[in-house]
Amino acid sequence: MGTENYNRHDHYHSDTEAAAVGVDRNAFSGPLTVNGPLNKRTGRKSAQFYIPDGAPGSSSSSMRSNGNDDYVEITLDVRDDSVAVHSVKTAGGADVEDPELTLLAKGLEKRSSFGSSVVRNASARIRQVSEELKRLTSFSKRPVGRLDRTKSAAAHALRGLKFISKNDGGAAWAALEKRFDELTADTGGLLPRSLFGECIGMNKDSKEFAGELFDALSRRRNITGDAINKAQLKEFWDQISDQSFDSRLQTFFDMVDKDADGRITEDEVREIISLSASANKLSNIQKQADEYAALIMEELDPDNRGYIMIEHLEMLLLQAPTQSVRGESRNLSQMLSQKLKTTHHGNPIRRWYEDLKYFLQDNWQRCWVIVPWIGIMAGLFTWKYIQYKNRAVYKVLGPCVCIAKGAAETLKLNMALILLPVCRNTITWLRNKTRLGVAVPFDDNLNFHKVIAMAITIGVGLHAISHLTCDFPRLIHATEEQYEPMEQFFGDQAHNYWHFVKEAEGYTGITMVVLMTIAFTLATPWLRRGKLNLPPFLKKLTGFNAFWYSHHLFVIVYVMLIVHGIKLYLTKEWYQKTTWMYLAVPITLYACERLIRAFRSSVKPVKILKVAVYPGNVLALHMSKPQGFKYKSGQYMFVNCAAVSPFEWHPFSITSAPGDDYLSVHIRTLGDWTRQLKTVFSEVCQPPRNGKSGLLRAENQEENPNFPKVLIDGPYGAPAQDYKKYDVVLLVGLGIGATPMISIVKDIVNNMKAKEEEENALEHGGTPKNKSAPTSANNFRTTRAYFYWVTREQGSFDWFKGVMNEVAEMDKNGVIEMHNYCTSVYEEGDARSALITMLQSINHAKNGVDVVSGTRVKSHFAKPNWRNVYKRIALNHSGSRIGVFYCGAPAPTKELKQLALDFSHKTSTKFDFHKENF
Repeated sequence: MGTENYNRHDHYHSDTEAAAVGVDRNAFSGPLTVNGPLNKRTGRKSAQFYIPDGAPGSSSSSMRSNGNDDYVEITLDVRDDSVAVHSVKTAGGADVEDPELTLLAKGLEKRSSFGSSVVRNASARIRQVSEELKRLTSFSKRPVGRLDRTKSAAAHALRGLKFISKNDGGAAWAALEKRFDELTADTGGLLPRSLFGECIGMNKDSKEFAGELFDALSRRRNITGDAINKAQLKEFWDQISDQSFDSRLQTFFDMVDKDADGRITEDEVREIISLSASANKLSNIQKQADEYAALIMEELDPDNRGYIMIEHLEMLLLQAPTQSVRGESRNLSQMLSQKLKTTHHGNPIRRWYEDLKYFLQDNWQRCWVIVPWIGIMAGLFTWKYIQYKNRAVYKVLGPCVCIAKGAAETLKLNMALILLPVCRNTITWLRNKTRLGVAVPFDDNLNFHKVIAMAITIGVGLHAISHLTCDFPRLIHATEEQYEPMEQFFGDQAHNYWHFVKEAEGYTGITMVVLMTIAFTLATPWLRRGKLNLPPFLKKLTGFNAFWYSHHLFVIVYVMLIVHGIKLYLTKEWYQKTTWMYLAVPITLYACERLIRAFRSSVKPVKILKVAVYPGNVLALHMSKPQGFKYKSGQYMFVNCAAVSPFEWHPFSITSAPGDDYLSVHIRTLGDWTRQLKTVFSEVCQPPRNGKSGLLRAENQEENPNFPKVLIDGPYGAPAQDYKKYDVVLLVGLGIGATPMISIVKDIVNNMKAKEEEENALEHGGTPKNKSAPTSANNFRTTRAYFYWVTREQGSFDWFKGVMNEVAEMDKNGVIEMHNYCTSVYEEGDARSALITMLQSINHAKNGVDVVSGTRVKSHFAKPNWRNVYKRIALNHSGSRIGVFYCGAPAPTKELKQLALDFSHKTSTKFDFHKENF
């Protein structure tokens, strides 16, 4: 029987090995006895593992009393194709009865198709077993909360102490060296402390944090100055890029331990909390640094010694991730990832067919609207082209007149159609009262409006260019003989362009082109949202107000269009002048819409019940609900405030739920009108009392007659209102884009309340109190909701704090899964947010409140991994149809929509993506 000894040391040359078996500060060794040579195909191997005095959590007195208990022996049977556990005993021969230990040993049995590979790896395998057995045998002797460096915990902790976002070895140092040379060109090769963060790649927001890191690294090396040379920078870099947990832990500890005495006091904890909060733009945590420092000391210093040691930080960091993935789910996730890989078909025909099939599946509603529309325009153009080709004017004007008249006919159609997508009352009625929504993409009404506008632009271009560059020059330069047939249409022959401009056809056409150019230009996203950096005098001509007023120039345009269509040169019979025929119904319908809006807003007065101004420049208005005002969650309404502008109406999502006895909107100040609205309401507000949220508050309009008067008009249909059609919904809101999603969440909560009341009433033989409640409706299908709210500012969570706390309290069955993401905080795993993560875990475990959001919903840091979000929902709801509703900035739209398409094509779970017009 041969024997081999394996010694564990504190330092490893391989980071992989350290992560695999863990690292412990107390070295130990144990003799390995093998029954039979290792090169035999079959043998029995046993190993004894010694736990010395002073091992973490060990009891020295008990070990001295029984020396045989110092060892644990495990015997393995090694065969051709397997390794089996034979027995687990103490050195004294007694069987180990620890069920966790036995389960671990049995779970480590491993099958192999090659006996030789088992023999070759037996020693390494046994050593890994020894680590786990040593941990488990001493587990019962350890103090509560002390965690070992298992593989998962160490890996999690390593991710939690990352000082740099990337580490590319030599390439990273080469880039760093280049930046050092650039930054020290004027300082004699010395890098000052103020430029250290920039040199190692940290952004400007982390300047203070980088300075503290510089101080910690300097203290470790007894560097007293505020500048370092390249050799010292290389030492700094080697430490902060070190992948070992011990190195990262020591670096972080040194940052906190300002006086380098090996102990962290409450003042030092308070300072690093304030520093971390500042780096992550968490003003609320910065204000409560004293409270949170006391909380950490209470947790890590229960004996009130007044300081904590590096071991306490280690214990906190080595807490394993709270969310683990089961083996089955992990396998499914891996299979799903394989399915989602892009497949490249070698056959171009097959690839084209697949692309076309998916395109039609995803866009068939749009296709059946767009294709007939294009077909009708092509038919009208062709009809007019052929008609004028057979007339006498063709001999003089040629194909130019045919093109001009064909384009004019499409313009008549499109000038009529462009009004229909903005007839909001009609569209809302069709969405709510008919089943046309199955085939008609009402969500794309504004997109269709824009597409028609592009078609009008093309039509105007063809019509105007054909006349100005072809028809008019031919008429001016025609001979008397050629012009004679034209005289009945145009009168005396023209000698210049003024002849045509002074006629009704000329000046009406020019006026329309000028006005439409102004309206179209100011409607572009860059000018409407004021994104262009223009001089101040031009900046005033952009923004939403400019867009809104310029769009009302359409009244003049339509008057000119009707006149232009009556005063035609080449058409004299009234029944052939068809412009008014195209426009009659759409203009009448739109005029009725505007009259209904004016009448409805005047007969439905609202009273302001509450006003609150929140961080992030958000104004919340709570209003009385007018009698008969019925709406669905996800819908929006128009708001008018005469104190700001008597003519402007602006749309805002309704944040209250249909079951609430009030109406509410949350308005972010993004433009001139919203900024002025916040100003006029702020003047009647006061700082909140009794711990209420908000920067300024006011309640009850009757007690405050100075409240500005507000009119509302609505409600109007929106994509999010269709959430009840789905059993499972994914709600995504960015910043203030969370408003329609909050209404949906509140509606689901109200439904849960009402269903619970109904069930209780039926159990006791009674009847529900409110049969007309929306929750009693049979069309409510939603059984699961995932809500992701992504915002840049910590103060944004105050907007809907009450709603989130209510959901956390009411949702006992886990119907709504809420995720808050604060993107100002560095991603989980960055050292700059490590202390925030620790503080978050302690406070949430102890008080049930998240330190970032101030709610019961635990916050995440940085941006969500949307692919993982979709993947998890696809795994949880295989074979289901998921409604995805997004409201917010345009940037993530493409990714969210593409992921919905990818998962729908490659998995059994189908995702229907709906985007709110924001």
